[in-house]
Amino acid sequence: MSNSISVVIPNFNGKEILEKNLPKVFASLSLYKDAQVEVIVSDDFSTDDSMSALKALQRRFGLSYPRIKLRIIGNTRNLGFAYTVNSGVKSALGDILILLNTDVYPKNDFLTPLIKHFTDPNVFAVGCKDESIENGKTVLRGRGVGVWKKGFLVHSRGEVDKTNTLWVNGGSGAFRKSIWEKLGGLDTMYSPFYWEDIDLSYRALKSGYKIIFEPKSVVVHEHEKGAIKSCYSDFAVKTIAYRNQFLFVWKNATDWNLQFLHALWLPYHFAGALLRLDFNFFAGFFSALLLLPRATVTGFKIQKYFTKSDKEVIRSLA
Repeated sequence: MSNSISVVIPNFNGKEILEKNLPKVFASLSLYKDAQVEVIVSDDFSTDDSMSALKALQRRFGLSYPRIKLRIIGNTRNLGFAYTVNSGVKSALGDILILLNTDVYPKNDFLTPLIKHFTDPNVFAVGCKDESIENGKTVLRGRGVGVWKKGFLVHSRGEVDKTNTLWVNGGSGAFRKSIWEKLGGLDTMYSPFYWEDIDLSYRALKSGYKIIFEPKSVVVHEHEKGAIKSCYSDFAVKTIAYRNQFLFVWKNATDWNLQFLHALWLPYHFAGALLRLDFNFFAGFFSALLLLPRATVTGFKIQKYFTKSDKEVIRSLA
């Protein structure tokens, strides 16, 4: 059983969100007495006043929560989500990593249901139930499902009445650090954002590790105007999403029929994108082509850990 926990929070220009949610994080963590806990805020070269706000919170929490240490680290340039999380994990001292986004805060006693699963050494990650506030309504998220369809992995929100899941969210989940390091953490090929957590979870499942959804561990996700929308145009965001969808297939699909079907369906997808005038699809494809050598090399490296087929992974979600 783990004897230490590191909470890693990536931040970019999130001063106001940090001041709002970090006190809630500390209040929740203070209720957990069964292990040492530290909090690491990994800053992605913020241009707002995040660092001074964090230092003020550090002094405040040092008095209010002396048992929980707040550590602040920062990139020397803006690198994106995967780099920033990996940097925080590299600095972490805990055996179990808790990843939280700045616009997420946990409800009281969220740690206990998460941590209990790690008594099983084959458990890599455990996801929280996410009370996602969207357009004034609460949508329950946190469990993911997926299916290979027309040459791509199509993922979607799963109902929260089961404990199996295709991935654990990189913004609200627990991960075993030793397996994280073995698998190489979040793949920075997907930078600046999207698909990193799905990729890592999928690699873990294919490597024979367990991924669990824990509905008793609850976090609240109040969607704020995040760094993505403030720094990237809608065209860029959609293009990156398409690019990373291609890269995921090229890197992870090892069943021969999936590779064949991916190639077979490409003309269909190109024709559909042309009819829709969806130029993001073409931009995503060609930008993915530039990373094809990297995806191929990385794919070969990770395949040595795979013990399951793509078909077996998807079947486990039934």
